[in-house]
Amino acid sequence: MENIVWHDHHVTMNERAALKEQKPCVLWFTGLSGSGKSTIANAVEAKLLEMGKHTYLLDGDNIRHGLNKGLGFSDEDRIENIRRIGEVAKLFVDAGEIVLTAFISPFRSDREQVRSLVGAGEFIEVFIDTPLAVCETRDPKGLYKKARAGEIPNFTGIDSPYEAPEMPEVHIRNDNIPVEEAAMQVIDYLETKGHLNA
Repeated sequence: MENIVWHDHHVTMNERAALKEQKPCVLWFTGLSGSGKSTIANAVEAKLLEMGKHTYLLDGDNIRHGLNKGLGFSDEDRIENIRRIGEVAKLFVDAGEIVLTAFISPFRSDREQVRSLVGAGEFIEVFIDTPLAVCETRDPKGLYKKARAGEIPNFTGIDSPYEAPEMPEVHIRNDNIPVEEAAMQVIDYLETKGHLNA
């Protein structure tokens, strides 16, 4: 951009991470509405807190009350929603945090765009793979019922596509497992990759 110059910090990401004794990353929870993204992300963050790790959870609904207030659910607005979240997640990684995000984020290209914002190994795609029929049965917010009745247009999984991850770092099949077990799959991955004992 014209007349805007990047300002380098004296304190580096590595120094911030070393102080926190962890390796920063983005845990990107993706899946259909009602798949369990927020529930599992909350459980993972609680476990990380117990371990003394520094985290922050960005949740789709909560972000739309503030930062992304005013964005709708057209394809263009969904893309902008994820772009903004990606930039915020990048800042958290630079701060040395383990940032968890729970967003439907239906388009592969948007998720890959976020991946490109951070370093190798710092974007961890967590696919909460729950069949549509199960999500509709749960329907905690009554959204599927409204979408089927035509009251909510462009609803992911009904009349707007969801592009499932092809090679997620963590693949959780969440149709019949306890939340604790799902959360531990993420924790185990983080431990294996050295994010929790840097």
